[in-house]
Amino acid sequence: MFPIRQTWQALAAFASPRVSFAHTDPEQLHAVLAEQAAAANREAVEHATSAAAWNVDELHVQPGVLEVRRDVLADVHYLEGLLIGARRRGLDAELIERLAAAVDTGHELTVLLADVALTTITAPTAGH
Repeated sequence: MFPIRQTWQALAAFASPRVSFAHTDPEQLHAVLAEQAAAANREAVEHATSAAAWNVDELHVQPGVLEVRRDVLADVHYLEGLLIGARRRGLDAELIERLAAAVDTGHELTVLLADVALTTITAPTAGH
């Protein structure tokens, strides 16, 4: 029978991808990280295939890029909240440094994705 904590973790994971529990055992955390990577890898072929199917021209790429950028922006804002809270509470300097680096990288990614979206708008060809 599942202990109560495991039952709540399973329910939380089912209900929301944002809800999770802290792990104090490095092996447990490594297992969670490995499962996240494995789940993404299992879906990678389907995602790539469906995304590639829409790449008929530049404008067909744009909606997918905008969707990814929207999701990244939301996640970066969430990370910023974690960073603000960590700084306010004086948490470990290495944690703050790595959160700040993740936030900066996220912002860089949103800029790159905006650039990608802008390149999907092509100049009209002669005769159009």
